[in-house]
Amino acid sequence: MRKIIFWNLISIDGFFEGPNSEIDWHNVDDEFNEFAVAFLGTLDTLLFGRKTYELMAGYWPTDMAVDDDPFVAAKMNSLKKVVFSKTLSTAGWENTRLVKENIKEEVEKIKNEPGRDIAVFGSSDLSVELMKHDLIDEFRVLINPVILGGGKTIFKGISGRYKLKLIDTKVFKSGNVLLYYQPDKS
Repeated sequence: MRKIIFWNLISIDGFFEGPNSEIDWHNVDDEFNEFAVAFLGTLDTLLFGRKTYELMAGYWPTDMAVDDDPFVAAKMNSLKKVVFSKTLSTAGWENTRLVKENIKEEVEKIKNEPGRDIAVFGSSDLSVELMKHDLIDEFRVLINPVILGGGKTIFKGISGRYKLKLIDTKVFKSGNVLLYYQPDKS
């Protein structure tokens, strides 16, 4: 069975986007980009909620994205994508399928298909829904060395504890720290 990996960047104070949904504080450099390219190479499917999908679909297929980072743009555009939304009527980004209901059943089907791992980028609302059904196999949280003082917390909507077990770490020269966790079912 394929693994679903939650991947998100957060501030030290636990926000994944600023007060006005901004992400211009992401601490991205060449080392991060090399790491991200390697990670994309382990995937064949991306899962998105509507908001993150619209953000990504509004950037990666553009000439600006192709000029700024041709390899990542090509990879992001060619990967299979599934967007979960009750409000979108179409999903026009290359290789994207729109799912309007039955999130749990759809994700279980995807996990059981042959292929590489699956990632959820951003999409905190979708991630919370997946967590409620124990569908996330690994959490990768990249802490950026910045305090935002406000914004949207990474797992808003989780009620109660959700125990995790640290399985690895990576420290970047930029000050970013990547934490790898698995759900702790003990």
